[in-house]
Amino acid sequence: MNVGILFSRVRVEEKLLLEAFEGLGVPTTRIDEREIAARVGAYRPEVDVLLERSISATAGLVALQLFEAAGIPTINTYHTSAVCADKIRTTLALSRAGVPQPQTEIAFSPEAALEAIERLGYPVVLKPPIGSWGRLLARIHDRDAAEAIIEHKEVLGGINHHIYYVQEYIQKPGRDIRAFVVGTTCIAAIYRQSPHWITNTARGGQASNCPVTDELAELCRRAALAVSDGAGGILAIDVLEAPGRGLLVCEVNHTMEFRNSIAPTGVDIPRRMAEYVLSVAEMAR
Repeated sequence: MNVGILFSRVRVEEKLLLEAFEGLGVPTTRIDEREIAARVGAYRPEVDVLLERSISATAGLVALQLFEAAGIPTINTYHTSAVCADKIRTTLALSRAGVPQPQTEIAFSPEAALEAIERLGYPVVLKPPIGSWGRLLARIHDRDAAEAIIEHKEVLGGINHHIYYVQEYIQKPGRDIRAFVVGTTCIAAIYRQSPHWITNTARGGQASNCPVTDELAELCRRAALAVSDGAGGILAIDVLEAPGRGLLVCEVNHTMEFRNSIAPTGVDIPRRMAEYVLSVAEMAR
Protein backbone atom coordinates (compact mmCIF):
# COMPACT_ATOMS: atom_id res chain seq x y z
CA MET A 1 0.00 0.00 0.00
CA ASN A 2 1.36 3.39 -1.00
CA VAL A 3 -0.54 6.51 0.05
CA GLY A 4 -0.19 9.70 -1.97
CA ILE A 5 -0.62 13.00 -0.14
CA LEU A 6 -1.28 15.99 -2.38
CA PHE A 7 -0.15 19.30 -0.92
CA SER A 8 0.70 22.90 -1.71
CA ARG A 9 2.77 23.38 1.43
CA VAL A 10 3.66 20.95 4.20
CA ARG A 11 1.94 22.50 7.20
CA VAL A 12 1.73 21.12 10.74
CA GLU A 13 -1.32 19.07 9.69
CA GLU A 14 0.53 17.37 6.84
CA LYS A 15 3.49 16.59 9.11
CA LEU A 16 1.11 15.00 11.61
CA LEU A 17 -0.50 12.94 8.86
CA LEU A 18 2.89 11.74 7.60
CA GLU A 19 3.75 10.69 11.15
CA ALA A 20 0.42 8.90 11.50
CA PHE A 21 1.00 6.83 8.35
CA GLU A 22 4.55 6.10 9.46
CA GLY A 23 3.19 4.91 12.80
CA LEU A 24 0.89 2.54 10.91
CA GLY A 25 3.84 1.23 8.88
CA VAL A 26 2.47 2.58 5.60
CA PRO A 27 4.74 4.31 3.04
CA THR A 28 3.66 7.67 1.67
CA THR A 29 4.46 9.65 -1.45
CA ARG A 30 4.42 13.42 -1.21
CA ILE A 31 2.90 14.97 -4.32
CA ASP A 32 3.50 18.68 -4.76
CA GLU A 33 0.73 19.95 -7.03
CA ARG A 34 3.13 22.52 -8.53
CA GLU A 35 5.19 19.68 -10.02
CA ILE A 36 2.32 17.86 -11.73
CA ALA A 37 2.26 17.85 -15.51
CA ALA A 38 -0.29 15.24 -16.55
CA ARG A 39 -1.01 14.07 -20.08
CA VAL A 40 -4.74 13.54 -20.24
CA GLY A 41 -5.57 9.88 -20.77
CA ALA A 42 -2.06 8.71 -19.96
CA TYR A 43 -1.55 9.90 -16.36
CA ARG A 44 -0.80 6.91 -14.13
CA PRO A 45 0.28 8.03 -10.66
CA GLU A 46 2.10 5.31 -8.73
CA VAL A 47 -0.02 5.42 -5.60
CA ASP A 48 -2.88 3.24 -4.37
CA VAL A 49 -4.94 6.06 -2.85
CA LEU A 50 -4.75 9.86 -2.70
CA LEU A 51 -5.38 12.09 0.31
CA GLU A 52 -5.97 15.60 -1.03
CA ARG A 53 -4.58 18.32 1.26
CA SER A 54 -4.07 21.22 -1.13
CA ILE A 55 -4.38 24.77 0.20
CA SER A 56 -5.71 25.83 -3.19
CA ALA A 57 -9.28 24.65 -3.65
CA THR A 58 -9.00 25.07 -7.41
CA ALA A 59 -5.78 23.07 -7.74
CA GLY A 60 -7.11 20.40 -5.42
CA LEU A 61 -10.29 19.95 -7.45
CA VAL A 62 -8.41 19.65 -10.74
CA ALA A 63 -5.96 17.15 -9.25
CA LEU A 64 -8.81 15.03 -7.89
CA GLN A 65 -10.28 14.77 -11.38
CA LEU A 66 -6.93 13.64 -12.79
CA PHE A 67 -6.44 10.97 -10.12
CA GLU A 68 -10.00 9.69 -10.33
CA ALA A 69 -9.70 9.47 -14.12
CA ALA A 70 -6.62 7.31 -13.54
CA GLY A 71 -8.65 4.96 -11.33
CA ILE A 72 -7.14 6.10 -8.03
CA PRO A 73 -9.54 6.35 -5.08
CA THR A 74 -9.41 9.80 -3.49
CA ILE A 75 -10.24 11.33 -0.14
CA ASN A 76 -12.23 13.32 -0.38
CA THR A 77 -13.84 12.50 -3.71
CA TYR A 78 -14.08 15.17 -6.37
CA HIS A 79 -17.85 15.34 -5.90
CA THR A 80 -17.62 15.85 -2.14
CA SER A 81 -14.83 18.40 -2.44
CA ALA A 82 -16.60 20.34 -5.19
CA VAL A 83 -19.76 20.59 -3.07
CA CYS A 84 -17.87 21.68 0.05
CA ALA A 85 -15.73 24.23 -1.81
CA ASP A 86 -18.85 26.10 -2.91
CA LYS A 87 -21.15 27.46 -0.19
CA ILE A 88 -24.08 27.57 -2.59
CA ARG A 89 -23.71 23.90 -3.54
CA THR A 90 -23.28 23.01 0.15
CA THR A 91 -26.41 24.90 1.13
CA LEU A 92 -28.44 23.27 -1.64
CA ALA A 93 -27.20 19.79 -0.72
CA LEU A 94 -28.06 20.32 2.95
CA SER A 95 -31.47 21.68 1.99
CA ARG A 96 -32.27 18.68 -0.21
CA ALA A 97 -31.38 16.38 2.69
CA GLY A 98 -33.45 18.35 5.18
CA VAL A 99 -30.44 19.23 7.34
CA PRO A 100 -31.23 22.28 9.51
CA GLN A 101 -29.20 25.38 8.62
CA PRO A 102 -29.56 29.17 8.77
CA GLN A 103 -31.97 30.74 6.30
CA THR A 104 -30.07 31.69 3.16
CA GLU A 105 -30.88 33.65 0.02
CA ILE A 106 -28.92 33.80 -3.25
CA ALA A 107 -29.12 36.98 -5.34
CA PHE A 108 -27.74 37.89 -8.76
CA SER A 109 -27.69 41.68 -8.65
CA PRO A 110 -27.14 44.47 -6.10
CA GLU A 111 -30.85 45.33 -6.18
CA ALA A 112 -31.91 41.72 -5.60
CA ALA A 113 -29.31 41.37 -2.82
CA LEU A 114 -30.77 44.36 -0.98
CA GLU A 115 -34.25 42.86 -1.28
CA ALA A 116 -32.96 39.54 0.07
CA ILE A 117 -31.24 41.24 3.00
CA GLU A 118 -34.36 43.11 4.00
CA ARG A 119 -36.51 39.97 3.70
CA LEU A 120 -34.21 38.15 6.12
CA GLY A 121 -34.02 41.16 8.43
CA TYR A 122 -31.01 42.83 10.02
CA PRO A 123 -28.44 41.79 11.00
CA VAL A 124 -27.46 39.46 8.17
CA VAL A 125 -24.17 37.92 7.08
CA LEU A 126 -22.86 38.42 3.55
CA LYS A 127 -20.37 35.76 2.41
CA PRO A 128 -18.45 35.07 -0.77
CA PRO A 129 -19.74 31.80 -2.27
CA ILE A 130 -16.18 30.48 -2.38
CA GLY A 131 -13.71 31.20 0.43
CA SER A 132 -12.27 29.97 3.71
CA TRP A 133 -10.68 30.95 7.02
CA GLY A 134 -13.50 33.39 7.76
CA ARG A 135 -12.25 35.89 5.19
CA LEU A 136 -14.40 38.54 3.49
CA LEU A 137 -17.42 37.92 5.70
CA ALA A 138 -19.53 40.95 6.58
CA ARG A 139 -22.14 41.31 9.32
CA ILE A 140 -24.58 43.96 8.14
CA HIS A 141 -26.73 45.87 10.62
CA ASP A 142 -28.63 48.39 8.49
CA ARG A 143 -29.51 49.55 4.99
CA ASP A 144 -26.66 52.07 4.77
CA ALA A 145 -24.06 49.39 5.56
CA ALA A 146 -25.70 46.99 3.10
CA GLU A 147 -25.57 49.50 0.27
CA ALA A 148 -21.93 50.38 0.98
CA ILE A 149 -20.70 46.78 1.15
CA ILE A 150 -22.63 45.71 -1.93
CA GLU A 151 -21.25 48.66 -3.90
CA HIS A 152 -17.69 47.74 -2.90
CA LYS A 153 -18.24 44.11 -3.92
CA GLU A 154 -19.77 45.13 -7.23
CA VAL A 155 -16.99 47.58 -8.16
CA LEU A 156 -13.90 46.06 -6.57
CA GLY A 157 -14.66 42.35 -6.34
CA GLY A 158 -14.11 39.69 -8.96
CA ILE A 159 -16.91 37.73 -10.60
CA ASN A 160 -17.13 35.50 -7.53
CA HIS A 161 -18.41 38.51 -5.58
CA HIS A 162 -21.19 39.33 -8.04
CA ILE A 163 -23.30 36.42 -6.81
CA TYR A 164 -24.60 37.35 -3.38
CA TYR A 165 -24.84 34.73 -0.64
CA VAL A 166 -26.94 36.23 2.15
CA GLN A 167 -27.50 34.35 5.41
CA GLU A 168 -29.44 35.17 8.54
CA TYR A 169 -27.28 36.06 11.53
CA ILE A 170 -27.56 33.57 14.38
CA GLN A 171 -27.19 35.04 17.86
CA LYS A 172 -24.77 32.34 19.02
CA PRO A 173 -23.54 32.28 22.63
CA GLY A 174 -20.06 33.68 21.92
CA ARG A 175 -18.96 30.43 20.33
CA ASP A 176 -19.64 27.92 17.63
CA ILE A 177 -18.83 24.22 17.20
CA ARG A 178 -16.42 22.59 14.81
CA ALA A 179 -17.06 18.87 14.55
CA PHE A 180 -14.74 16.41 12.83
CA VAL A 181 -16.25 13.60 10.79
CA VAL A 182 -14.38 10.53 9.53
CA GLY A 183 -16.51 8.38 7.26
CA THR A 184 -19.89 9.35 8.69
CA THR A 185 -18.84 9.27 12.37
CA CYS A 186 -18.27 12.40 14.41
CA ILE A 187 -14.98 11.54 16.14
CA ALA A 188 -14.45 14.82 18.04
CA ALA A 189 -15.66 18.39 18.35
CA ILE A 190 -14.43 21.68 19.74
CA TYR A 191 -16.04 24.88 20.86
CA ARG A 192 -14.47 27.90 19.18
CA GLN A 193 -14.83 30.79 21.62
CA SER A 194 -14.20 34.42 20.72
CA PRO A 195 -15.42 37.90 21.67
CA HIS A 196 -15.51 38.55 17.90
CA TRP A 197 -18.51 37.28 15.95
CA ILE A 198 -16.15 35.33 13.66
CA THR A 199 -14.86 32.48 15.82
CA ASN A 200 -12.47 30.66 13.44
CA THR A 201 -9.27 29.56 15.18
CA ALA A 202 -7.44 31.06 12.17
CA ARG A 203 -8.85 34.39 13.35
CA GLY A 204 -7.95 33.94 17.01
CA GLY A 205 -10.82 31.78 18.30
CA GLN A 206 -9.90 29.65 21.33
CA ALA A 207 -10.53 25.91 21.17
CA SER A 208 -11.95 23.80 23.99
CA ASN A 209 -13.50 20.34 24.05
CA CYS A 210 -17.14 20.02 22.99
CA PRO A 211 -18.90 16.82 24.05
CA VAL A 212 -20.13 14.78 21.09
CA THR A 213 -23.78 14.34 22.04
CA ASP A 214 -26.15 12.05 20.20
CA GLU A 215 -27.79 15.15 18.68
CA LEU A 216 -24.50 16.54 17.38
CA ALA A 217 -23.34 13.16 16.09
CA GLU A 218 -26.57 12.58 14.16
CA LEU A 219 -26.58 16.10 12.69
CA CYS A 220 -22.99 15.64 11.49
CA ARG A 221 -23.77 12.22 10.04
CA ARG A 222 -26.65 13.67 8.04
CA ALA A 223 -24.56 16.60 6.84
CA ALA A 224 -21.69 14.33 5.75
CA LEU A 225 -24.08 12.10 3.81
CA ALA A 226 -25.72 15.14 2.19
CA VAL A 227 -22.53 16.60 0.72
CA SER A 228 -21.01 13.28 -0.31
CA ASP A 229 -23.89 11.52 -2.08
CA GLY A 230 -23.97 9.05 0.77
CA ALA A 231 -20.27 8.16 0.66
CA GLY A 232 -19.00 10.09 3.67
CA GLY A 233 -15.45 11.36 3.91
CA ILE A 234 -13.06 13.37 6.05
CA LEU A 235 -14.88 16.59 6.87
CA ALA A 236 -15.14 19.41 9.38
CA ILE A 237 -18.66 20.64 10.02
CA ASP A 238 -19.29 24.07 11.49
CA VAL A 239 -22.35 24.09 13.73
CA LEU A 240 -24.21 27.00 15.33
CA GLU A 241 -26.26 26.85 18.54
CA ALA A 242 -29.40 28.79 17.65
CA PRO A 243 -31.58 29.94 20.57
CA GLY A 244 -34.90 28.14 20.47
CA ARG A 245 -33.97 26.18 17.33
CA GLY A 246 -31.16 23.86 18.39
CA LEU A 247 -28.14 23.02 16.26
CA LEU A 248 -27.76 24.37 12.71
CA VAL A 249 -25.09 23.43 10.16
CA CYS A 250 -23.33 26.53 8.89
CA GLU A 251 -20.59 25.13 6.62
CA VAL A 252 -18.89 21.87 5.67
CA ASN A 253 -15.13 21.88 5.03
CA HIS A 254 -13.19 19.24 3.07
CA THR A 255 -9.48 20.04 3.75
CA MET A 256 -9.74 21.31 7.29
CA GLU A 257 -6.98 22.23 9.70
CA PHE A 258 -6.97 20.28 12.96
CA ARG A 259 -3.74 21.05 14.82
CA ASN A 260 -5.54 23.09 17.51
CA SER A 261 -8.17 20.41 18.12
CA ILE A 262 -6.06 17.41 19.11
CA ALA A 263 -5.09 18.51 22.63
CA PRO A 264 -8.52 19.87 23.71
CA THR A 265 -10.38 16.76 22.53
CA GLY A 266 -7.76 14.14 23.38
CA VAL A 267 -8.51 12.47 20.04
CA ASP A 268 -5.68 11.44 17.71
CA ILE A 269 -7.34 13.06 14.70
CA PRO A 270 -4.52 12.42 12.16
CA ARG A 271 -4.37 8.72 13.04
CA ARG A 272 -8.15 8.37 12.64
CA MET A 273 -7.85 10.09 9.26
CA ALA A 274 -4.98 7.81 8.20
CA GLU A 275 -6.90 4.69 9.22
CA TYR A 276 -9.89 5.83 7.17
CA VAL A 277 -7.71 6.48 4.11
CA LEU A 278 -6.36 2.93 4.35
CA SER A 279 -9.88 1.49 4.72
CA VAL A 280 -10.99 3.31 1.53
CA ALA A 281 -7.98 1.94 -0.34
CA GLU A 282 -8.67 -1.61 0.87
CA MET A 283 -12.31 -1.44 -0.23
CA ALA A 284 -11.25 -0.21 -3.66
CA ARG A 285 -8.96 -3.22 -4.26
